[in-house]
Amino acid sequence: MSTPLGGKVEDDILSLRHQLMNWLFTPLYLLLLFSIVTGYIAALQLSNQPYDLALIERARLMASRFDHADHILQPADLLPDGAAHLSFTVFDARGAVMLANASLPHPRPRDLSATGPVLRNVTLSGEKVRLLILRFDSTRREPGVHFVLAVSEPIHNRLVLGRSILGNIVIPQFIFILIAGIAVWIGLKRGFSPLERLRCALARRPVNDLSPLDEAQVPGEVRPLIHELNGLITRLKIMLEHQRRFVANAAHQLRTPFAGLRAQAELAQREPVTEPVRYALEGICEGASRCNRLVEQLLALARNEPETRNVEAMAYIDLNRVAQGLAMEWAPEAVRQGIDLGFEGAVMPIPVCADEDGLRDMISNLIDNAIRYTPPGGQVTVLTGMDGDAWLRVEDNGPGIPVDERQNVFNRFYRIAGSGKHGSGLGLAIVAEVAQRFGARIEVSESVGGGAVFVVRFPLKTARGCKEL
Repeated sequence: MSTPLGGKVEDDILSLRHQLMNWLFTPLYLLLLFSIVTGYIAALQLSNQPYDLALIERARLMASRFDHADHILQPADLLPDGAAHLSFTVFDARGAVMLANASLPHPRPRDLSATGPVLRNVTLSGEKVRLLILRFDSTRREPGVHFVLAVSEPIHNRLVLGRSILGNIVIPQFIFILIAGIAVWIGLKRGFSPLERLRCALARRPVNDLSPLDEAQVPGEVRPLIHELNGLITRLKIMLEHQRRFVANAAHQLRTPFAGLRAQAELAQREPVTEPVRYALEGICEGASRCNRLVEQLLALARNEPETRNVEAMAYIDLNRVAQGLAMEWAPEAVRQGIDLGFEGAVMPIPVCADEDGLRDMISNLIDNAIRYTPPGGQVTVLTGMDGDAWLRVEDNGPGIPVDERQNVFNRFYRIAGSGKHGSGLGLAIVAEVAQRFGARIEVSESVGGGAVFVVRFPLKTARGCKEL
């Protein structure tokens, strides 16, 4: 399982681009909806006007024919040419039907009081029709007597005309709003392109690059924000520098007292003392050794933080040579612990882009971690090779690392509960820092004997600024 040395953070907050799109497009959609409603009402009014005028003229012609007829009329005699679709009923002053080709509703009292024709939409026999009520006075049939003519016609043709008018109104508006939306989207995309370029530039930055952002590449509205970010970066850089100096200075200052304490305790052990005193001196020596080891690891950690190293200073180093030399240096410690430490290297040099101090810190901590957690009589093997990538492998037959702990062991000051071993929890954190700086990957798995296997894979591609030795 690969150890995550970096990750991408997902941001679920609604972006500024989406907010602007919502604020711009929502009014456009509401405007289109309002335009459709008002256009539909206007289309109905426009379609009703010519049909109503024609219906009124036909009704007046029918009223004239009824008044001037000198013979018994049939319903068909009253209809004008091309008006077979009309339905009508003629009422006298008492509301009795005089002539009709359909049963239409009696006029309302307010219809009789109107001075002109009255028009409204009604439903007759499940069909929507346009109903006209026309009150007229007879001049020939019965002079001075008034009659009422009710005429209706289906509104289907009116609706067809209204929809046609609505289409002519709405479709151009829809096309206009669509074009406006596309223009807004393109404008937003072009407007946000400087911010996108800035984001890409930040994503490509190395971990140790704390240089200020270029304010000239962003719009004027964003420059105050970039200016404040540059101030924050500067303050962060100063804080990190103070922290590194403190750790390095403290470690340097602590190294000499601990070394002196151990030397004095070892000198005291040579003198004839009682057993309790000797036991106490041995504890002092052991504690001084652990403190000295902690100081060395703090120095290594401060030395290998990405901000403290210049990538341009790295060069190609023979991984095989460095690993073999460190295995020989750790061999005496392994013998004292009763552990068989072996090395299996490649037959040819394995060049990796690194700096030698960082590479030695990484390999030393891997070997130290394996020896520390391997019981007496166990085995630790250091291997190097190439299989597409250059790799370093350190394996042991100790208790191993549980699967759910393998991601945590690279955290600073983290130690597996119940291990029973002394340590600061910084060794593997140093390994992770160095691997991240070299662009290497760390894999942790289980060995055949049940112990832990650490594999560090170095990319073979040429690193920028890496120079030949």
